[in-house]
Amino acid sequence: MLLEVENLIVKYGEIAALKGISLSAEEGQLTTLIGSNGAGKTTLLNTLSGAIKAASGKILFNGTDITNMSAEKIVQLGISHCPEGRHVFPRQTVLENLRAGAFIRRDKEVNADIDKYFEWFPRLKERQNQKAGSLSGGEQQMLALCRALMSRPKLLLMDEPSMGLAPLVVSEVFRIIDQIHREGTTIFLVEQNAKQALKIADQGYVIEVGNITIHDSAENLLTSDEVKKAYLGGN
Repeated sequence: MLLEVENLIVKYGEIAALKGISLSAEEGQLTTLIGSNGAGKTTLLNTLSGAIKAASGKILFNGTDITNMSAEKIVQLGISHCPEGRHVFPRQTVLENLRAGAFIRRDKEVNADIDKYFEWFPRLKERQNQKAGSLSGGEQQMLALCRALMSRPKLLLMDEPSMGLAPLVVSEVFRIIDQIHREGTTIFLVEQNAKQALKIADQGYVIEVGNITIHDSAENLLTSDEVKKAYLGGN
């Protein structure tokens, strides 16, 4: 397993946001975590990427214990986080945002990667010298995704990439996520659009108020009556 989470507890003061959850992500797979608002999805990703400290439990990445390791060291080990709400650097240009994503790299292929992502998203190429804060929501999401990929991560954490986007843009974003997965990047995807997420995932987990309640293949979750009723609109 590339990622293993064992009995993870995360607290905000005295309140446990994650109540001893365990899950794993296999190398090369796309794993999705679905659940309602406030269930603990973003808390988990922030803990995995080092932004939040765990109260107890263990996080193993490629066999290395990264529990409560600094965010910078976690990035250096190969985990990249594309956060909820995009969080691009608004006063920097598109190109500067992409170069910022490659800050840990010392190879000579940074420009080649930028060119590749400009091929994926021609609108970013057209706006490469434009301030990121002036982009549309969909363009900012594309930029945030490409910036996260610029570190060439072994594991890409994605938090609600479809949030606030128009349906056509959502379809494009999921197409690109699927393409990244097919090219070999391991992805851990948190997403409220459960149907879209499960369609491209290999396996999925359901989280409810800080507890993992269901784990199965994405195919089985798509046809599960319980999941359909709670997260897929009953159809």
